Amino acid sequence: MPNAELINTDPIVSQNFFLEIDGAVVSILSSVSGLDIEMEVVTMEQAGANGKVQVVKTLGKSNKAPDLSLTRMAPPDMTQDKMWGWFNDIRDKGILLSDRTNNRKSGSIVMYDSTNAEIARFNFTNGWPSKISTDQLSVESNDPVKETITLTVESLARVK
Repeated sequence: MPNAELINTDPIVSQNFFLEIDGAVVSILSSVSGLDIEMEVVTMEQAGANGKVQVVKTLGKSNKAPDLSLTRMAPPDMTQDKMWGWFNDIRDKGILLSDRTNNRKSGSIVMYDSTNAEIARFNFTNGWPSKISTDQLSVESNDPVKETITLTVESLARVK
């Protein structure tokens, strides 16, 4: 018989999530991908007396940092939008090599349930928007225009 606690636990429903930067909500998101928490694997082989591989060991090396892909509705006025401001600041001024905190920000992808209670949080460090893509435009479409933002991060961890 399966554990009753596992059966009685409701699943997370991914329909209500936001981007937080430095503790403040920056954008409402319609989809997120790249929430991959992965470690690099190092394989070590040892040869025996006859030169044949006898022992293969694997070790965790370091965490791989993914690129996050954030999709949202395009803002009507990009001059007032924090993500566009951040992206344009990096595009216009660059990122200083001598200052690791310059234009890199830490933040979270935060998920909420239907009562607006926080149910999951993925924290990233030293992220910066490396690309903003606008959806294909068509006169035949009635869909809202979306943007996909590529957020390059140095680390990602699920903390809740």
